[in-house]
Amino acid sequence: MRAAYQYKLRLTKSQKAEAEKWLDMLRYQYNYLLADRFNWYEQNRCAINSCPLVCYIPEPRDNPDYFSQKKSLPQLKKERPWYGAIHSQVLQDCVKRVDLAFKRFLKGDCNGKKSGRPRFKSQSRYKSFTFPSLSKSPISGNILTLPKFGKVKMIYHRPIPEGFKIKTATITRKADGYYVTLSIQDDTVPEILPIASVTNPVGVDMGLKSFLVKSDGSEVPIPQYYRKAQKRLKKIQKAVSRSKKGSKNRKKAIALLGKAHKKVSDTRKDFHFKTAKKLLDNHDLVAHEKLNIKGLARTKLAKSVLDAGWGQFLSILSNKAENAGLITKAVNPRNTSQNCSNCGQKVPKKLKDRIHSCPHCGYTADRDVNAAKNILNLAVGHPVSSKACRATEPLGGVGKKPALSR
Repeated sequence: MRAAYQYKLRLTKSQKAEAEKWLDMLRYQYNYLLADRFNWYEQNRCAINSCPLVCYIPEPRDNPDYFSQKKSLPQLKKERPWYGAIHSQVLQDCVKRVDLAFKRFLKGDCNGKKSGRPRFKSQSRYKSFTFPSLSKSPISGNILTLPKFGKVKMIYHRPIPEGFKIKTATITRKADGYYVTLSIQDDTVPEILPIASVTNPVGVDMGLKSFLVKSDGSEVPIPQYYRKAQKRLKKIQKAVSRSKKGSKNRKKAIALLGKAHKKVSDTRKDFHFKTAKKLLDNHDLVAHEKLNIKGLARTKLAKSVLDAGWGQFLSILSNKAENAGLITKAVNPRNTSQNCSNCGQKVPKKLKDRIHSCPHCGYTADRDVNAAKNILNLAVGHPVSSKACRATEPLGGVGKKPALSR
């Protein structure tokens, strides 16, 4: 099992200058290696019908792959001795980043999905460097020992769990300072609870009126952190756009804008973690929709969809459930809002219709609660609670109808 713990660093002025120096040198090397890859790519490709009698075809050269570029690092240190200040494994990780970016461009990831052409990194785009291995006990109190960088102070707000070993450390520059992300690993694998042994499952329907509605009728209100911060963000953004490019005031305004955006992101992420913990503390199976978030982000509701952060929440939920040995199951959302969770008959309704009232069995419930129950039934494979399905949901201003058994 693998996890990541992040801590804020308290670097001295000299350590900040050293970190900035490392980032600049690594960025230069990244851009140089990436340019070498592009040169090989342009020189060694030509049209199928190309002929050396008609057009010039350069002699092919060896592909600058990960191993050949890594072998060039000792020569780099001889020609540029200042690169000797950087730990050798940090330089090797820079080569690895170039290799991964270029492979995704040419071959794609494990699913065959290709990414765009890799960019050359500007100073604002190269923000981190990684130590692939650390000593057995790099943490002493609130001091973290990094090879060739030295001892750094950090806010050690939570200890590393027993049994976990620290594998890597990544130093990242953010809007409000430097952070370290420790990747920790435990060789023990939690046993996943079988679906047949589930005792307290729940289905959740994600939405924009409420963040999620559970199949038991309870809901989690949507916080809308970005919309609440829009007024302040607009004011800071106006100061950025009105200041002169390259001036100190513009740099200060950009730093202030970055901190404001980071606060929105951090509060949203904290909300996602706490919501996921409450769900997994009370339920051993959480069923949810398999949402096409990229498609929804192209609609008129894009701002609200991205502000809710469904993708981040579902990723956190699945990771936390896997670490705890619990289950999260994504189901096809097709007709989950239209079908009746009591009798299974399709009851067409428009988006403005917020009440589900089945003419076949008389079951009446909130539209989202009905959808959450359908999601749960699809995940488990059968109606989970017949009593809950036959019960009539209390709704303000809506009369109760007696539910008929199937």
